[in-house]
Formats: sequence, C-alpha cells, structure tokens
Amino acid sequence: MNAAAPSETAHTAPPSAESHGTKKDARPAPARRRKGSLLTALTWVVALLFFAPVAWMVLTSFKQESAAASSPPSFFFEPTLDQYRNIISSDAGPYFMNSLIATAGSTILVLILAVPAAYALSIRPIKRTQDALFFFISTKMLPIVAVIMPIYVIAGQIRMLDNILTLIILYTAMNLPIAIWMMRSFFLEVPSEVLEAASIDGASLLGTMRRVLIPMVAPGIAATALICVIFAWNEFFFALNLTAANAATAPIYLMSTMTSEGLFLAQLSAASVLASLPVVLAGWFAQKQLVRGLSMGAVK
Repeated sequence: MNAAAPSETAHTAPPSAESHGTKKDARPAPARRRKGSLLTALTWVVALLFFAPVAWMVLTSFKQESAAASSPPSFFFEPTLDQYRNIISSDAGPYFMNSLIATAGSTILVLILAVPAAYALSIRPIKRTQDALFFFISTKMLPIVAVIMPIYVIAGQIRMLDNILTLIILYTAMNLPIAIWMMRSFFLEVPSEVLEAASIDGASLLGTMRRVLIPMVAPGIAATALICVIFAWNEFFFALNLTAANAATAPIYLMSTMTSEGLFLAQLSAASVLASLPVVLAGWFAQKQLVRGLSMGAVK
C-alpha cells in the first residue's frame, strides 16, 4: 500500500505542472483581447469617418431645401420624398440611360479585348511581353486634359460629337490597360498542369478558353468588370467636353442641378444618391466574386 503512494504522486505531478504552464501561457490573453478590441474600435471610427459624408448626403436628400440650407445644420426634421419625386418627374431619365449604355457597352468591349490580350501575355508570352505591358500602362500616364483637344477636333471632323458611341470608345480605351494588367495577374494563377491536361485531351485554343480558363478566372473577370463599371459610370471629363444634350451622362445631370439661381442642396443630394445607387448595388451583388477576384493573386 505504501509503495503505491509514490507511484500515484509521480503520476499526478506532471498534470499539475502542465496546468501551471497553461496558466502561465494564458496570462497575456486579456492583453491580446484589449489590443484586438482597441484595433476594432479604431477601425470602426475610421470607417464611420469615411461613411459620414455619405450618410449626411442621404439624410439631406430627405429634407426640404430650407432645412438642407439651414445653419447650423438641422439633425431633426420631417422626412420627405419631394426631392426624389422632382428628379424622377424631371428629364433625368435620358442622362442615366446614357450612362447605362456607355458603361455597359464599354465594359463589354473591354472584356472582349482584355481577356485574349491577357491570355497572350500570360499563358503564351512573347519575347517583348514586358515592353507590351509597359506600353499599355504608359497610356494611363498621359493626363486626359492633354489629349482632349485633339480628341475634340477629330470627333468634330467625323461628326461624332455629342454621340454616345464616342463615349463608349473612349471609356474602352480608358479602362483597357487596367483590365489587361488585372486579367494577366489572374491568368498567371492558373496552374500549367491544367492547360497541359486540356491539350492532351485534344481541346482547341477556343475550347480551352471557354471550358477551362474562363470558369477558373471567373471571379477575376467579375472584379475587372466591376472596376470598369465604376470608372466608366463616374467619368466626368470626357462627358463634359464631348457631349451637349443627346449623349450627356449622369455626372452631367448632377452638375446641371447647380444653376445660377443657387445651389439646391437637397435636390443635389437626392440626385447623387440615385446616381450612386447602380454602382453600389452592382458592388453589393458582386461582392463575393469581387473579394475572390481581388485576392486571387495575393496568396499562393
């Protein structure tokens, strides 16, 4: 009986040491939690600071003009939909339709041109691939204001001023370099073994693109398309200088709310909310694909 006691003591001692070690390792946990909570709170503060102007714009859109222009600002007011009714009943429809046509048309053209170009520069690179990539991105280094005069003269000579097709072509040229660079990074993530297997199975180039590559880089295509939609929808400089009445876009309508009679803040806020809504909804519905697409090249 006495001989068994030391054995029991020997068996019970190690768990006591392990539990002591566990307590020692658990001591920094509250500090880590406080640090994590502080970082989370700081992130929320920064996010709210960025979102505050948007929230104020939305609130102002539900005010009357007198309440929107009051000083100091009024935080408590009776909401109204008058500003939205005025915009919907006005001639804003053609402006938004022009933006929709220019954005959709240019985005489709960009994807049609960028996907084969990115495939050639990633899967089937040529000797001067880096030179070609630099040429594409160098077109973004030229300020738009430096080329607007020749573009205006050429468009006038061929009778393409105030034409929605002109905006589609220019938005395509504006977004194509970025789309090629983005799509190339997505194609580089495709394993070469997949392409070799498709080649062994006798798949043609178009078959490989349609059945293998496109499904694999679909999140990247969605991310690229959304970036092109945002840039084209928000573009202002080309639309301001090359359109008048027939092809004017939503940003031009926003500017038209600022008249010589004064700045109508509530109406401008309501128009801005309506102009931002399509891009916000597109990003909301495509957020899963967007996150996957933008993170495809981040982690190997």
